[in-house]
Amino acid sequence: MNLARVAQRLGITVDRLQGLQETIIRESAWPKPRLLRFEKESSGIEAGTTIFENGEIVFGYPKIRRPLMLAAAIERHFSDTLAVEEKMNGHNVRILSINGEIVALTRGGFICPYSTEVARLKIPEAVFEKHPQRVLCAEMVGPENPYVASNIYPTDGVDFYLFDIAEKNYKGTLGVDRTHEVAEEFGLRSAAFLGEFHKENAAEKIKEIVIKLGRQGREGVVMKDPENLVPPLKYTSSRTNCSDLAVAFRYYNDYALDFFVSRAVREGYQSVEWKETQEERRARALSLGESILLPLADTIERAQNGENIVQKVQIRVKSLQTARDFEYHLRRSGIRTIFEPPEPEDGGYLIRITKLVMSTNDKTQALLNGEMW
Repeated sequence: MNLARVAQRLGITVDRLQGLQETIIRESAWPKPRLLRFEKESSGIEAGTTIFENGEIVFGYPKIRRPLMLAAAIERHFSDTLAVEEKMNGHNVRILSINGEIVALTRGGFICPYSTEVARLKIPEAVFEKHPQRVLCAEMVGPENPYVASNIYPTDGVDFYLFDIAEKNYKGTLGVDRTHEVAEEFGLRSAAFLGEFHKENAAEKIKEIVIKLGRQGREGVVMKDPENLVPPLKYTSSRTNCSDLAVAFRYYNDYALDFFVSRAVREGYQSVEWKETQEERRARALSLGESILLPLADTIERAQNGENIVQKVQIRVKSLQTARDFEYHLRRSGIRTIFEPPEPEDGGYLIRITKLVMSTNDKTQALLNGEMW
């Protein structure tokens, strides 16, 4: 690997690169190809940035910031108009071709064996033949997404929805228009384009969109500058906040405190900005309270009855080696699982997976036995 060339592409010195290799850059030799990945953000380089053996770099996808007061943030952030797309509820991947093979990177910069197999089945190789530098930024969604399972999208398994296009060795993305052009050219699904609005009336339009999406059980929106001059922003529905909290309180000891607090705070700001009546605010409070108490009480009762607190997901694979590799991938990510025996089905295999939620299990049993909080 040519360190001078890599450092130049990263925008740092060779000495700085070598220093980072001793601190936050981690090597991953499996699955091939071998790569280096940024475990944390540093020197303006996003976490998840990946450096391959041949010196090619795929920059990490930047975190999208979230306003709490929508109208004020739009006025402050955007200069004129903004494009609005649906925010998908799934797992963020970057899909690319390296040494002629399609691979899918997780947000953290690992090659995910399962996502890679799905990408090789779903993404035409022609996407990369004329543009080998291209990187597809996509959300993997569906009921057989083992990271974030969801039944609200039109697929029985998993699918990818393109939401951005990047290029190797280039920090930045190509914008809304190019993303939808590529999706249309190659028959790929993309995040729904919901309109382009002038910033003066965008907040009211987005409120209407978010309320409608929430009623459909969908996440919310991503707001983008049509010319890609400023970073995008995201804004979610009350339904999403409550759904997130319901999952988190079911596995309450496995989530960070900020996960709980941030979603409750979003509800307060949204209620005030939307000038809700007392009746509307009480309805919101009821939904919020139910998303906290009901799953938490269910977890405690299950533990009291001797049940283990687990998450059940499933995947379909063409190759049993993919299932074995994915099991190892989860293990190296710190996720304990039980993979049931494969069930042959339609030229592949159905794999049922039980995720063991150890921290919540242990904490709940201890508290039931009289331990103090």
